[in-house]
Amino acid sequence: MKAVLMPEARKIEITNVDKPQIDKESQVLLKIKRVGICGSDMHIYHGTNPMATYPRIVGHEVTGEIVEVGSQVSSVAVGDRVVVEPIRYCGKCFACKNGRPNVCKELSAFGVHEDGGMREFAVLPENQVHRIDPTIDWDEAVMAEPYTIGAQATWRGNVQEGHTVFIQGAGPIGITVLKMAKLRGATVIISDITQERLDFAKENGADYTINPIEINVATKIEEITAGEGANVVIDAVGTPQTFELSVEVVSPSGYVVTLGFDTRPSSIPAMPITKKELTIVGSRLQTGQFPYVIDLMNDRKLTHNGLITHKFQLHEVEEAFKFIEENPQLVRKAVIAFD
Repeated sequence: MKAVLMPEARKIEITNVDKPQIDKESQVLLKIKRVGICGSDMHIYHGTNPMATYPRIVGHEVTGEIVEVGSQVSSVAVGDRVVVEPIRYCGKCFACKNGRPNVCKELSAFGVHEDGGMREFAVLPENQVHRIDPTIDWDEAVMAEPYTIGAQATWRGNVQEGHTVFIQGAGPIGITVLKMAKLRGATVIISDITQERLDFAKENGADYTINPIEINVATKIEEITAGEGANVVIDAVGTPQTFELSVEVVSPSGYVVTLGFDTRPSSIPAMPITKKELTIVGSRLQTGQFPYVIDLMNDRKLTHNGLITHKFQLHEVEEAFKFIEENPQLVRKAVIAFD
C-alpha cells in the first residue's frame, strides 16, 4: 500500500509499505478516506516539532471506513464510517487516574510519536475509532478531531451561556474554538491580524472582531464589556505577548486558557493573577470530547462551513505541503483525499 513518509525534515516521500494486519482481537482495520493537514504536521515538515521523531508517517486528523474487525470488537462493524481518536495512554499514571489521559506521561500521539494516518490502511485499537453518521460527507467527518480541540479549550475555560469569550487567533483552531463557544451560548470576541480570517470568523458567528494592527485590543475589550473584561480568554496564538495580554484583559474570577507551545518566557506579574483570582490553564488535545463532538456533527449543528478550503489527492501531497507553506493566507484547512 502507499504511505506518505517524512524521512527527515523538509522531505516527503510517497512510498510502498506492507499493508498492516490485525494481530489482536480488539483491533480494527481502517481504510483511510481523508486526512487533514494540521499546523503540527507543518511543524514536523519544517523540523520544528520537538515531540516528533523521524522517519514518520504523519496525520492525526483522520476519517475512514472499517473494512475488518477483530473477534472481540463490538462497538463498530465492517462498513462503518469512523473518525480516529489519535492518542494512546498508559491508564496508570497520575494524569490517567485523574481522568486526563491526554497528558499521560507515556502519551503516544498518532502521527507524531507513532506512524499516523497518511497511508491507505491503518490498524487501530477499537477504543480509538468512533462511529459517525454514514450520511456525513468525508470532508465534514475529517474535521472531528480539530473540533475536539475547540471543545477541550472551551471545557478547560469553563465557558458557560452568557459568558463573554475572547479568542486570540482566527486560524483553524481559533475557528473551532469559536464554533464550540457559540454552541455553549457565549458572546465571542475574536482577534487576528488578517482581515480575511476576521471576516470568516464573523460569518461563523463571532459577535465582535478586532484587528490588533488597527485597534488597541485592551481598550476595545473594555469598551465591549463595559469595563468588566472578558470572562474567558482563549489564546490560540500562544506567544509571550498574547499570553500577557490574556492576563491583562480577562475579568476578575475569569479563566485564561493557553493552547501554545512557545518555549519563550512571558513577563507576567503576580499582582493581576492574585488580585483578580484568575484561573490559568493549559489545553492540550482532548479529554473524552469525541462523543460530544460527534453528536453535534450527527445533528448537523457543527459543520465546517468553508473552513476546508483546499483538497489534494494522495499523489499531490508534496504539492499540498508546499502550497500551505507558501500561501498561508489562502489556506484555512487543507485535506488529503485517499480516493
